[in-house]
Amino acid sequence: MPELPEVETVVGDLRPQLSGRFIRSVWLTRDRAVLGRILRYPKDPSAFGGRLRDRRLERVERRGKYIVMPLDRPLPDRAEERLVVHLGMTGHLRVFEPEEAVVKHTHLRIGLEGGLELRFDDPRQFGRLLLGTETELILAGVLPRLGPEPLAAELTADDFSRLVRGRRRAIKAALLDQSFLAGVGNIYADEACFEAGIRPGRRTDRLTLRERRALYGAIRDVLEKSILARGSSVINYVDGFGERGANQENLAVYGRAGEPCLRCGTPLRSTRLAGRTTVYCRRCQR
Repeated sequence: MPELPEVETVVGDLRPQLSGRFIRSVWLTRDRAVLGRILRYPKDPSAFGGRLRDRRLERVERRGKYIVMPLDRPLPDRAEERLVVHLGMTGHLRVFEPEEAVVKHTHLRIGLEGGLELRFDDPRQFGRLLLGTETELILAGVLPRLGPEPLAAELTADDFSRLVRGRRRAIKAALLDQSFLAGVGNIYADEACFEAGIRPGRRTDRLTLRERRALYGAIRDVLEKSILARGSSVINYVDGFGERGANQENLAVYGRAGEPCLRCGTPLRSTRLAGRTTVYCRRCQR
């Protein structure tokens, strides 16, 4: 599933192509079973399209693993609405020329002024399409309350340390909890724990101050390096231009169970934590 670095890369690619453009048409797949899975709010396709047409995409932003596109306000006193896209496991959001062939499993096509099309495809249909104000989406139960952004300047090492101390669960489980920290998933939880030298099964409330600070730095480091490498292309992630990222070549533990640790040569171990496969080094991580 695309995590913070992958979504940040796509957002950066889409921002100059979409910001300030008007929406002229909206097409959704007619497959009701597919719509029932991906169109989360509003559930009525006509309402979804009607609320989008002739609106302007003001900006393209990221919040956690969500792509957020605020729309212009019809009236100054109206709350800001936004088109929100979650890529799920296999979703892609890209801008195409109108004459380009439509790929299989395309579920949304948005015609933009000037003729370009914003298209969303998702073979496994775990992605989500949402449209509404933030309050509306939260009250409808389709947009979770997200924790702080791990790369935000406002989240200091001391803030992170207090967050960690306030939880009593496995570190891996805490990092996967989007209400704890927004944007980190299975890949970067494993990578950060390895860089910090901490086993993912350790209890958060039992980490020392030094370990909490090391984990804070490791999370920021692995995320920033992956953004520079344009994300990790595992499963079928591609960026906003359809190109693969390069960070999968830099992964130290994720997906490498049984292979030698890049630091000490010990075969990496695999276990299940928070329902996810977790890989670690029993010698380098304590």
